[in-house]
Amino acid sequence: MIERFIRDVPDFPKRGIVFKDITPLLQDPAGLARSIELLAQEAAPYEADLVCGIESRGFIFGSALAAHMGKGFIPIRKPGKLPWKTASESYELEYGSDTIEIHVDAARNGARVLMVDDLLATGGTMSAAVNLVRKIGGKPVACLFVIELGFLPGRERLPGIPIHSLVRC
Repeated sequence: MIERFIRDVPDFPKRGIVFKDITPLLQDPAGLARSIELLAQEAAPYEADLVCGIESRGFIFGSALAAHMGKGFIPIRKPGKLPWKTASESYELEYGSDTIEIHVDAARNGARVLMVDDLLATGGTMSAAVNLVRKIGGKPVACLFVIELGFLPGRERLPGIPIHSLVRC
């Protein structure tokens, strides 16, 4: 159902890439609500304490899912954006490296955390996010995505953790 709200944008951000644009999904109240309901169905068996979203589109789906499930939300952000004490994790990208941060007290004492982002591609960002939650004492219980690019090896970078995607391209 939500596939029809995902727009392909050829040659963005560079030639040869087909960008999966979720803007039409976000603009459709029924489509957005349905995507959150579907994510919640996937999340239910994991009995999570918290939902974690990765900057920036993971914030949209993660915070909406947290509210829908009656759970707290943890933001993972780019360096220097969080106001409290942070832990960080650096990771390699196809074109360089990046770093993400989390508050050190965001998921203590083995809190069960659902990891949410809009897209699974190579898995680098989510792998770093999973490591970061573990570093601060949380337990990632599943990774949820709206879209998965099945032709890329994202799942291989997330061994041992359940992965659920609403749309697989």
